[in-house]
Order: sequence, then C-alpha cells, then structure tokens
Amino acid sequence: MRLAPLTTPLAATGSGFLATAQLIGSMGVLFGRILVRTVRFDFDRSELLKNMYKMGVKSLPIVVVTALFTGGIMVIQAAPIVERYGAHGLLGWAAGFTTVREIGPLLTALMLSGRVGANNTAELGTMVVTEQIDALRALAIDPISFLIVPRFLAMVTTIFLSTIFSDALALLGAAYAGYGMLGVEPKIFYNGLSGGLLSFSDVSHGLIKSVVFGIVMALASCQFGIGTSGGAPGVGRAVNATVVVSAAGMFVLDYFVSFAIA
Repeated sequence: MRLAPLTTPLAATGSGFLATAQLIGSMGVLFGRILVRTVRFDFDRSELLKNMYKMGVKSLPIVVVTALFTGGIMVIQAAPIVERYGAHGLLGWAAGFTTVREIGPLLTALMLSGRVGANNTAELGTMVVTEQIDALRALAIDPISFLIVPRFLAMVTTIFLSTIFSDALALLGAAYAGYGMLGVEPKIFYNGLSGGLLSFSDVSHGLIKSVVFGIVMALASCQFGIGTSGGAPGVGRAVNATVVVSAAGMFVLDYFVSFAIA
C-alpha cells in the first residue's frame, strides 16, 4: 500500500522552514566567497566599472522620479497637521525626518531591486542555462571573481550613492511641494531641516540601511541567478524569486536595523 505524502499544515511549515534555512545558508556561503575575493582584490575591475555604469547611471531617471514624488507625498501627509497647529516652521523636519531615515532608502532599494536585481538574475540565469558559466570554468576563469563580485560591489555601491542622491532630490521636491501647497518658503523649509531637529545621525541611519538593502538585493539576485535550472522557464522563476526575496528581506532587516541603531 502506497502512503500519501504528508500535506498537513505542520509538514508544510516544516518544509518552508527548511527551504528558507537552505536559502539563507546558500546566500551566507556565497557572501563569504565574495568577501574573500574582495579582500584579496581578486575580481575584474573592468566588469565592476561596466556594471556600475549599467546599474547606477542608467537607473538615474527612475531614481529622480521616485525621489521627487516621495518628497511631495511626505508633504501631503504632513500638511493636515502643519495646517491644524500652524507649525509651518516644522514642515522641513516633518517631511525630512521620515524621508532620510526610512522612506528614501527603502523606496530607492525597492525600485532598484525591480530594475537592477531582476536584470542581474536574468543575465546570470541565461548564462547558466546556455552553459556560459561552464565555459568560463573550462577556460580556468573563476565565475565568482569575474561575474559575481563585480556585480555585488556595483549593486551595493549603486544603492548607497543612489540613496544620497534620492534624499537630496526628495527634500528638494518636498520643499517646493510645501511652497505650492502651504505657501512655506523653501528657506523656511530648509531652516526646519538644519535647525537641530534633523541631525547627521538621522541621515547616517538611512545610509546604513541602504548598504544593508544593497547586500540583500545583490546576494539574492546573484544566488538565484547562478542557481537557475530548467531552461527559459527556470530563468523566469529565478527572476520572480529574486524580486520577492529581496523585498521581503529588505523589510525584515529594516525592522532589525531600525531596532539596533534607533
């Protein structure tokens, strides 16, 4: 008599836990291999520059649009309170505090995950299913040093620099949204930022998160990329998994980082 497979909620939970543990372990091993090669400067510099241009410079339009409207949205959310209490001088702090500590880094990372992370997974996955990775090994070229490390460093650097750029643009958008909606002069808005309420630690808080988000996105996209199997459908599944895991990992680590450095 053939026994039916276990389909109880407990079995499903255990299976999901084991799959998550395996994924985290695989990403941890990959991270260790990347660190070793980075410390030794054992990676392709030209690939690093090429990927920084492709991932950073070509992502500027989407970063600009996201940042400007993020600043405007923060003003819209703060406007009722500012109007009710007449605290127009605090508009800069109200919009800037949440933007630089939380919203700016997170939205920038999510937008880049959808563009850069997914594209990286698709490229690596295609190279795997077309046996280009195997061809590199046959030529005695380490795929980690030649492909993975430059892409990892490029993604982390791109998110960090894009967050700085995004914060500046978001504050610019918030300043002029405040002027258009509430009549708050940009000078008053920026005085609210620099009047001691918003400190450098608030900015550094967001920048630390951007590095963490970059590491999560880079590891997820590289891990699913080089682990692709099953031909073209497998590439699609890997891209989908990258976007989901990157977003989930960012939100989970956002909580722990906020708790640790609050």
